[in-house]
Amino acid sequence: MHYNSLSDHHIKEYVQKNNCKIFEYELEAQFRCNGSDAFVNWINNTLEVKRTANVIWDQHEEFEFKVFDSPQDVENAIRAKVKAGYTGRMTAGFCWPWSDANSNAPIKDDIVIGDYRRPWNAKPESRILAPGIPKSNVWAHDANGINQIGCIYTAQGFEFDYAGVIFGNDLAYDFDEQKWRGHPENSADGVVKRSKEKFIDLVKNIYRVLLSRGMKGCTLYFEDKDTERFFKSRIEK
Repeated sequence: MHYNSLSDHHIKEYVQKNNCKIFEYELEAQFRCNGSDAFVNWINNTLEVKRTANVIWDQHEEFEFKVFDSPQDVENAIRAKVKAGYTGRMTAGFCWPWSDANSNAPIKDDIVIGDYRRPWNAKPESRILAPGIPKSNVWAHDANGINQIGCIYTAQGFEFDYAGVIFGNDLAYDFDEQKWRGHPENSADGVVKRSKEKFIDLVKNIYRVLLSRGMKGCTLYFEDKDTERFFKSRIEK
């Protein structure tokens, strides 16, 4: 039950085994992203998760969305928001190994993009951690959480004022074919990699969740530049 599409499957499977009734509802209002349906609908449309009327993002003033040229620029923007009194965290697609953390050593910098190096947040099962490393259940609220990057298994349970997202190489847009392509070889998520034909849908859902964690704004860095160009082609100039 890691995120919505997996949760739905397991819930329905459990219900069928136990002869229970299940009722499905679709929320008509979007309470995250500053109450703006438009941004979430645009993300769903752009990722082809769900067809919506929001094909172009027209830079709504109530929600701030920016694409940066480097992960450091994204982090700088999030840190500036936190310094100003807002809440904010960095997240990323699961494209790097997630090392174990312990009390005897600093947490490892698993995420490496050029000169940019950062650790994932501590795993949920980590019990005793080195000073300054928050447990996963308080990562979004502990002041030191800004020093680690959250993955889907941690970030999905939290919301912040501003979300910084690193969009990895496990999902890319093919301009020639005009379609999304999944790249399991670039994923470090064993569960998702083993999903075979479901891989692309699960990864799309991961980014949908990460991009919608911010209530006031989202800043974004793309490893794949064609994917960045595709997103920018759907933003009003």
